[in-house]
Parts: sequence; C-alpha cells; structure tokens
Amino acid sequence: MEWRASHILVKDRPLADDILKRIKQGGQFESLAREFSTCPSKSSGGDLGWFGPGKMVAAFESAVKRLSPGSVGDVVQTQFGYHIIKCTGRKE
Repeated sequence: MEWRASHILVKDRPLADDILKRIKQGGQFESLAREFSTCPSKSSGGDLGWFGPGKMVAAFESAVKRLSPGSVGDVVQTQFGYHIIKCTGRKE
C-alpha cells in the first residue's frame, strides 16, 4: 500500500486548530500550507508525494491510513509539531 498526502506543519496547537477550522469553512488547503506551514513542502502546497509503510513517523502514517483520498483529518501531533493532513491518493 502507498499513500500520497499533503500537510500543513505548525508549532502550536491553537494555530493548527484555527487553520483546520478555515479549511472546514472552505479555505484552500494549498494556499494555507504556503502561508502557514513550517515544512519545506509548503512551496508545493504541502505535497509530500507518494510514500509507503515506515516512511513517515508512526502517528502521521496512522492518520493517513484512516483518511480517504480528498479528505482532511484532525490535527495530529508528532515530534515535529502539529500536522493537518490531507490524503490525496492511495494505491495498492
């Protein structure tokens, strides 16, 4: 199994919650990633490309597995900060 995902990475929970709220109200994930994310992927709208099992930290991978393509999950905390994750693809 492989997944494709985009994410927005920020350092504090209140900001992550605010960005997720904006997305749920119709905000563009990619433009919010470019504006707020601290990850280098921000320049590509948060796109992380395709990855397989074991390539991302466990909490991130677990969150992506639960999402269907096109959906955005709840805020996920890892050692890097707080992620808002959008699943953009899945293939066997």
